[in-house]
Amino acid sequence: MQAARGASLSPGDDHGATTRTYVRLFTVVAVVALALDQVTKVVAVEKLQGRESIEIIPGLLSLTFLRNPGAALSTGAGFTLVLSLIAIAVCIGVIRAAPRLRDKGWAIGLGLLLAGALGNLVDRIFREPAPLKGHVVDFIDYGVFVGNVADIALTFAALIIIWRAWRGIGLDGTREEKS
Repeated sequence: MQAARGASLSPGDDHGATTRTYVRLFTVVAVVALALDQVTKVVAVEKLQGRESIEIIPGLLSLTFLRNPGAALSTGAGFTLVLSLIAIAVCIGVIRAAPRLRDKGWAIGLGLLLAGALGNLVDRIFREPAPLKGHVVDFIDYGVFVGNVADIALTFAALIIIWRAWRGIGLDGTREEKS
C-alpha cells in the first residue's frame, strides 16, 4: 500500500495528517510566540523602562524592567557574542529539522524553541550596545529571576521536548520500542 504524497503509514501518525500540516503548525506556533515576545518587549521598553517595579501578585509576580547581557539569571554576561552564535545554530538546526515533523507535540515544542531562541536573538542583534552583543529585554519578575515571553517559550519547549523524548516519540511520530 502506498501513502499519498506526504502521508505516513506509521502507527504514531495523527489521523493521516501530512508533513505539511505539522510544518504549518510549527510555523504558526513559532510566528505567534515570536510576535507576542516582540510586542511585549516593545511595550515593556515603552512603559516600564525607568520605572519602579509594578507588583501584580505581591511577593510572587511583578513587572521589573531589566536589560540582560547574559543568559538565564544573567549568567554568561561576558559571552553575549557566543550566546548569539549558539542561538543562530539552534535556529538553523530547528528549521532544518522541521521538514521531518510528523508529530503534533514535536511541532509545538520545536515551534516554541525556535520562537524563544529567535526572540532573544533579535534583541542580541538589534539592541544596544552592538549587533550580536545586544542586551535582552526582560520584564517578568518571578521574585527569583526576571525573564520574558521568549524565556517562557523556551521553558515550555524544553518540557514538551523532554516529554516526547521520554515517551519515545520521534520527530516523525514513530514510537521507539522500549526493552
